[in-house]
Amino acid sequence: MRSSSRLWPALALMVNAFVWGVSWWPFRQLQSAGLHPLWATVLVYLVAVAVIVIARPHAFGQVLRRPVLWVLVFASGSTNAAFNWGVAIGDVVRVVLLFYLMPLWVVLLARVLLHEKLTWLAGARVLLALGGAAIVLWPEGGGSFPLPRSLPDWLGVCGGFSFALNNVMLRREAAQPEESRALAMFLGGVLVAGTLAATLATQGQVAWPPAPAMSWVPLALVLSGFFLLSNVALQYGAARLPANVASVVMLTEVLFASVSALLLGGGSMTPALAMGGGLILLAALLSTLDSHSAH
Repeated sequence: MRSSSRLWPALALMVNAFVWGVSWWPFRQLQSAGLHPLWATVLVYLVAVAVIVIARPHAFGQVLRRPVLWVLVFASGSTNAAFNWGVAIGDVVRVVLLFYLMPLWVVLLARVLLHEKLTWLAGARVLLALGGAAIVLWPEGGGSFPLPRSLPDWLGVCGGFSFALNNVMLRREAAQPEESRALAMFLGGVLVAGTLAATLATQGQVAWPPAPAMSWVPLALVLSGFFLLSNVALQYGAARLPANVASVVMLTEVLFASVSALLLGGGSMTPALAMGGGLILLAALLSTLDSHSAH
């Protein structure tokens, strides 16, 4: 493919990366208006589900008739619930970097679910990702094992694991109709985030959604529109670029998230975070050299 014909697909993927990279800000604005990030996720993806069902009514039946797609429902829903909640309440830079431990989980899940061989390159990615995670998670005082220490940390790690499972399942079920896979992913955002939000609300740990008000409804609808746009951009770009090129372009999400967080007060950068994050991103970049990587 000529470089000129790659320009628009690459720009489309950057639009997708930008929307996800800066999504923490509207989610925080909605939270300040009384709408918890989990409920905001439900609303955003409910709009997307409605659009897909109206445009492709047969897609819903396809999802119901294919039980394997419900693994995709769970994986995608867990990814979005964890990521959106994590960046809304935690240090954005830290959560996004922990989320991008995905290459580590892809190696392990591809071995179990796709029976792929462990190559030396895959082993290098695992070691880099583990080293980066250890540096990011190591307590400032030292002396303790590097594990997630807060809810945002856990949400970042769990979101990255779910995203890896989502990618592996997308590749495993590539023969499934595109509209059924897309609906399964958006439906997951509604069902997983909604079930978790309702469970926590029943226990009094999360507030129920507030009454519709001008303070948050317009922003929620605009956010829904941007997520639909980002999904269209992702489908367009990913279908027209080699997977390794697309993966590198999509890593700009980390750049958009970090810069926006540092400028708008959503996160901070420490030497340890920069060093550990660099190793994690290097592991992600190495995944683009491996023809067996899932994206």
